Amino acid sequence: QVQFVESGGGFVQSGGSLRLSCAVPGFALDGYAVGWFRQAPGKEREGVSCIGSSDGSTTYVDSVKGRFTISRDNVKNTVYLQMNSLKPADTATYYCAANTMRSSCAAQGTRLIYEYDYWGQGTRVTVSS
Repeated sequence: QVQFVESGGGFVQSGGSLRLSCAVPGFALDGYAVGWFRQAPGKEREGVSCIGSSDGSTTYVDSVKGRFTISRDNVKNTVYLQMNSLKPADTATYYCAANTMRSSCAAQGTRLIYEYDYWGQGTRVTVSS
């Protein structure tokens, strides 16, 4: 079964940084857009960022623009999310998934969550004030 493995979460103070990684062993990510999502306790899962495959398109939810940066290494089959200037509102479990219907983020980004598959178990991020 194909499944992403997220890592890099942890506990950090407000203003701090974390770098999340998302790998999928044995599966070629080339050709798939990949998205990062997050879910805080009691809230719905929301899309955070998306990165395209061939076109390198990226999208970000407004609340993280200017603070988070998504990147990918198709050779390593890994997608990263660099998170700077973290805020308590960023506290959540972060997940990544592949868009099985698109290779670009330009049109929909992470809006159509049903297009995403191969969800991992997530990595927990806690930001203290």
